[in-house]
Amino acid sequence: MNLSLENKIAVVCGSTQGIGLASAIELSNLGVTCVLMARNEETLQEAMKELNTSFNQKHSYLIADFDKPETVKAAIEKFVENNTVHILINNSGGPNSGAITTANEDEFLNTFNRHLICNHILAKAVIPSMKAAGYGRIINVISTSVKIPLPNLGVSNTIRGAVASWSKTMANELGQFNITVNNVLPGATATNRLKGIIEVNSGKKNKTIDEVEEEMKKEIPMKRFAEPNEIANAVAFLASPAASYINGVSIAVDGGRTGSL
Repeated sequence: MNLSLENKIAVVCGSTQGIGLASAIELSNLGVTCVLMARNEETLQEAMKELNTSFNQKHSYLIADFDKPETVKAAIEKFVENNTVHILINNSGGPNSGAITTANEDEFLNTFNRHLICNHILAKAVIPSMKAAGYGRIINVISTSVKIPLPNLGVSNTIRGAVASWSKTMANELGQFNITVNNVLPGATATNRLKGIIEVNSGKKNKTIDEVEEEMKKEIPMKRFAEPNEIANAVAFLASPAASYINGVSIAVDGGRTGSL
């Protein structure tokens, strides 16, 4: 099985923590030169220290705020002027939890911009170089909610579904150029995002953090949360030559929690 990604360049979004950082680390372990993308330069510099450089990679970073799509557009368009991008990992933090009936319109618009619009800006910028290289991987880290909506995540469920549909449409258009577009759907993963959700649920249910965690774990056949690197392994595989004929799919990496095939 060919997993080597030497001489490939990947732009990894939201890569200073959690699944984004774990994905960058795993890609660097396969030989990728990573371009980290987030809004905080100090945390980007710290994240760079965790990347593998044994393949003589020269990792770098781009500063952009995904709540301001124009900064994403400016950063990526400047980068692709002189660089080829073979792999794009779309990943950014989700919106606040809450019922859909109490969500206001700005929450939908802001989340749509952060996820779908920024994904689209990035994809449009890197697709020409992927076509020229004859190799492209666009991988979107979304949520299992694209298969079954999750309770108390109304805005997230709505926008994640839109991103999945966007991704499938793009996969149909780009497959002919040896560019695949796939989604990784993390389940409950030990990240700051999950910690925040647990804290909110703890307050709403008047239960301790430990009690809420145990309730959540009981819903998972493996009875535990995922570690970020376990999600990242799926991301790295889809980026590799071994996944050359996997296109237009949404793969749940959730320990079996999602109740659908």
